[in-house]
Amino acid sequence: MNKNIKNWLFIGATVAFMTSCDSQLDVKPTASIDESEALANSQAVEVTLTGAYDALSSTNLYGGAIQYSGDLLGDESEVRFAGTFTTLDELWRKTFTTTNGQTQATWLAGYNTINIANNVLSAIDKVDAAKKNSVEGEARFIRGLVYFDLVRLWAKAWGDGDANANLGVPLVTTPTRGVTEADYRARATVAAIYAQVIEDLTKAESLLGNPSNTGFASKGAAQAILARVYLQQGNYAAARDAANRVIAGQQFSLTETFDEAFFDDTNDSEVIFKIIVTDQDGGNAMNTYYAPSTYQGRGDIRVQTKHLNLYQSDDSRGTFFVRASGNTYTAKFLDQYGDVPVVRLAEMYLIRAEANARLGTSTGATPLNDVNLIRARAGAPLLTTVSINDILAERHLELAFEGQQIHDAKRIKKNVGTLPFSDNKLVIPIPQREIDTNKSLVQNPGY
Repeated sequence: MNKNIKNWLFIGATVAFMTSCDSQLDVKPTASIDESEALANSQAVEVTLTGAYDALSSTNLYGGAIQYSGDLLGDESEVRFAGTFTTLDELWRKTFTTTNGQTQATWLAGYNTINIANNVLSAIDKVDAAKKNSVEGEARFIRGLVYFDLVRLWAKAWGDGDANANLGVPLVTTPTRGVTEADYRARATVAAIYAQVIEDLTKAESLLGNPSNTGFASKGAAQAILARVYLQQGNYAAARDAANRVIAGQQFSLTETFDEAFFDDTNDSEVIFKIIVTDQDGGNAMNTYYAPSTYQGRGDIRVQTKHLNLYQSDDSRGTFFVRASGNTYTAKFLDQYGDVPVVRLAEMYLIRAEANARLGTSTGATPLNDVNLIRARAGAPLLTTVSINDILAERHLELAFEGQQIHDAKRIKKNVGTLPFSDNKLVIPIPQREIDTNKSLVQNPGY
């Protein structure tokens, strides 16, 4: 994937010219590309789709910010943020200001990505017939994924009050190519955003195949994110079935060891969707904040004894850490140029296990077998019986530092430290810049 191609609908094309008395050199600079050219044919639309992937890979989105925002916001003293960036410190301490520069950057990056996807979808009829399903499916996957995480971070959780009344985020499904009053959208309801997410991901699942490069959207990736969405809603039958479709599809398999799931040379089988990072393009903010300086990171997020004590002695996940300068760091993100995983197969087994356990079913496998499959891979003692709490504990250990902590706390209505799951401090405020510009927006309670 050539990630250097940016969204050319919004980048001016500069023309260098020299002043000359020769009229042939007296050319006018071009300030922008006309829409009729930018989305004129299949190749142009495909290039714009590449721009959507590039936007998605920003360190302000799935290059790290979405993941560490979920972890820092949901942390209960299992890590310590020891960096100098007040923007991330506010996330960890749950003391947001409405001018937080990092959350503003994530909001803007999210809507930029959505807008590029909207441009692709607006010109889908220009795409060659052989590529049309794939291009539409990929654009819908990208839009659905971003909306899902925006609504989870900037709105009350599903189940916290009435989703049909609670304000979500602005819902925009057509391209924004010039700012007018009509472009200043109010916030749609949480229910409306979830409906759009499910529509996009369901359509993506139906349109996409399964390419070998998991840096691209695929049928399996759409199924995996759908499983997350349904689990967040407490729609356990749909979550179970979506996760089971991923597993039964047999495109993915667990790595032999837990460690291998976090190295690019060994984890191709397990990672369902990832952000590609190279030494020339892309960024890995997980490495930046979670890895010590010996691994090119800042070492800002340090693992505490409270977390380390959660592992049993034989569990290899309990030793998957590194020590530097007297501090402990997760070993999941040690490669500065490592790809950033967005969703792994291990999560699908845990979603299926939890959903089956809650429903009293055994679709695909029993909850006990699914949990023991994950524990066996880690070398942890196998269980003889399994409860909902056992499964939730397994999720916490297996998916630690991968962005799910705040979302799990909210969906099971669990306190985060001394804060109840519904506390306003666990919802990111709408950026003040947006409130000042768009008078249709209503700020979140408490800000």
